This record gives sequence, structure tokens and C-alpha cells, in this order.
Amino acid sequence: MTRDPDPALRARSADAVRTLTAWAAASVREPLPDSVRARAALVLADDLGAMVAAAGEPAVARMRAVLARSAGRPEATVFAPGSPPLDRASAAAANGLAATWCELDEGYRGAPCHAGAYILPALLAEAEAEGASVAQVLQALALAYEITVRCARAFPFAAMTVHPHAAFATIGAAAGIGLLRGASPALLLDTVSAAASMAFAGPYGHAIEGALVRNAWTSAGAWIGLRAADGAEAGLAGLPETFHDVFVGSFGTGCIPEALTEGLGTEWAIEGGYHKVFACCQYAHGAIEASLSLRTQLAGRESEIDEILVETHPRGLTLTTVEPATVLAAKFSMPHALAAAAAIGTGGQGAFDEAALHDPRIADLRRRVRLAPLPEIGPPPNDRPSRVTWRLRDGTTASALCESARGGADQPFDTDTMLAKLAETSRAFPAMAPVLAAIVRGGGDERPWRDCVAEMTGGVES
Repeated sequence: MTRDPDPALRARSADAVRTLTAWAAASVREPLPDSVRARAALVLADDLGAMVAAAGEPAVARMRAVLARSAGRPEATVFAPGSPPLDRASAAAANGLAATWCELDEGYRGAPCHAGAYILPALLAEAEAEGASVAQVLQALALAYEITVRCARAFPFAAMTVHPHAAFATIGAAAGIGLLRGASPALLLDTVSAAASMAFAGPYGHAIEGALVRNAWTSAGAWIGLRAADGAEAGLAGLPETFHDVFVGSFGTGCIPEALTEGLGTEWAIEGGYHKVFACCQYAHGAIEASLSLRTQLAGRESEIDEILVETHPRGLTLTTVEPATVLAAKFSMPHALAAAAAIGTGGQGAFDEAALHDPRIADLRRRVRLAPLPEIGPPPNDRPSRVTWRLRDGTTASALCESARGGADQPFDTDTMLAKLAETSRAFPAMAPVLAAIVRGGGDERPWRDCVAEMTGGVES
């Protein structure tokens, strides 16, 4: 290993990791603040709905069958109608594959990180297998979210090279399992440091190019995180310095040790998350909102578009694919997202399915999209703005600016909107939305999670 030229920074980051994991291990015995509990419940519901939304995807179904061939003793539910229960690690892997497939899971706004999707597949399988309560699930979720997001903030990538699903999924899953098991500070540190050593270099560009293995990174992360927790109990630990050595030494990130500890217990990462109603990369959401506004202004004139100019933020400028090869590539294509929004008036799942991918109207409009940098970039939360201009064949032009897409902490969706989304994403299990809605609204914390699962999956659509 090549040692960092600043050993003092390595030591500081190790001390900060110790402080973070010790705080989390102690806090698991304390009640969550009401606002944090409410956010954790919403993340639980939203991400579980996202898993169910992918149940019918052919590749997801095929992978469930592959996992079932070698699964051990049935312990945990796979959230797909007709799927048998699997051992907890296999169930976590199956649900982890589904979690990010439709791009409808929540994310964190302050750094590239989808902590809920990293934590929940393993956490929910463990909770069901061990009979943990809803309150214990929410507690472990909120605290593991804190660990995961703080790692993403403390070790920032200078450019979009390694995808966050590959970089941080193992850490999130391991943190959730360790916390649910009531690990001591030392054991929790052993668990998450071991998991950090097993982060992997999934290329960010694979999402843009539509390589479906990108959706497997949350699956692999769930399995690795759970096994890291098992291994730590057997003495297979990493080091407090592992985080620095992996991210700075191997991935070449920056290092901000104070991001691991500042505001612990008073500033909760889970309150800085965002939720989606558009089924694509969040970097395109502002542009979709602007496009839908233009569609209202120029109602009925979509067929007259000669050019769509998208002036956007630097991360939005990475979404350049004009001819996406897969539905995943479409979800990471600004040209496709803007063409679909113009042609069919939605940024939802219908804008990114196979039919939309091959729609000749959308294909024609994709080739008319031009990306350019937007010079006026504000501070967060206005750091992901987009201005969209339609130029029609008769020379008419119209523009719309979205400085910050809805769904973040600055413009959150209300609970009714999120529950309506849940009813749609989880419709394969008609009982799921009511059960989760009760949890979101503050009830059922003492119920065993496995009882909630049994009720949610007791009936399926015909």
C-alpha cells in the first residue's frame, strides 16, 4: 500500500471514525428525535416501494431464481409476488438488486449517496429473521444512514469516477446489521471497517452507458455488508485507518475528517435526503420540471420542436447519451429524459420503460437536445439548476428555469404525495401501502417487523 503523504490526516480520520462508531453504538439505545423517526419511516416506505416496483423486471426475476437455487434455510422475504422466502443473505441480495433498478429510491442531497438503498435490503432481512421491532428497524436505519452519509461527505470524489453504490453500499449494509445486533463500539468499528475494505470500484460511467451490473452493486453491497458483520464477530476486522486507506489511498478521494463528527446527534443526515417522483437520475430532475412547465406553456406544440437547449449544472452535463441502449442508460440520459418529458408529458416510470426507449417520437427529439453549461450556479440547495429552452420550427422560443428540483429538504413532497407514490410503486402487494402508511404516520413501533411483512405480503394482485 502506498502511504498517504500526510500521516497526520490519516490519524485524524481514524480518530474521527472511532468517535462516529462509538456515538452510533451508544445512540442505538436512545429514542430518536420525532423528526428523525418520521424521516426514517418515510425512507423505509419509499425504498421498500421502489423494491416492489422492480419485481416484474425480467432480469430481476431471473436473478431471484438464481439466488433461490442455492439458498439456505428460509428466513426472510423477497419483496416480489410469488417469490419464496430465502436465507437472509440471499433475500438481502435479491432485494438489493431491486432497490435501485427503477431509480425511484431516495437519496442524500449533500453528497452522491443513496444510503437507504444501501442499508435496507440487509437490515430488513436481518430484522425479519431475528424478530426485531419496527422501532429497532427505524433506529438502526437512522444511525446507519448517519454513518454512511458522513463517510460520503468525509471522503469526496473530485470527479464522478467510482459510483457511490459501489463505494458506500457495503458500509451502509454493515452499519445497519451491526446496529440492529446491538454491537459494542469496538465491534461496530470492526464491522464497518471490514465492510469499507470490501468497497469496490464500480465505474460511474457504467450507469450512463446502461451496463445493468450497476444495479447489482446494491445487491452485492447488501450481501457483503451482512457477511462483514458476521466476520467481525469472528474477529475478521478492519482498522480505524481502513476508511482513509481505501478512499484516499486507493480511490484518490479527498479527506475531511471533521465531516465524520461535526454535529453528531444534532444534525441528522437523514433529514437532508430527497425523494423522487421522476424515475431517473436526480441530476436531471430540475430539467424535467422545467420541461414540463414548457409543455404547459406551449400546449399542443411539442411536434413543432426544432431544438431543446438544456443549460445545466456540471453533474447534469455528464448525462450525455443520445441513443441509450438500455432502460438504465435512458435513466442517465438527459437527452432521453427531456425528449420523453416533451413528447409524453411525464418523468415517471412510463418515460423510461422499454416502450419509451423505442418510441420514434422520443428518439427523434433526443437528437434535437443540446447540452450547455449554465453559468449561474448558486449555493446548495440551488446548486443543481437547469434552464430549458424550446425553439420551434417557426422561430418561437420559450424558456423555463428550475433552480432546485422538488423533493429535497428545501421543497419536500408532503406525506400524502409520498403515500400516493407508495400506493403506485407497491401495487403488487395491495396491503403494503396501508401498513407502511400507518408506520409513516407514527404507529406500530412495537410491532415485530416480521408481523408487518406478513401482513403486507399476505395478498397480491390478481
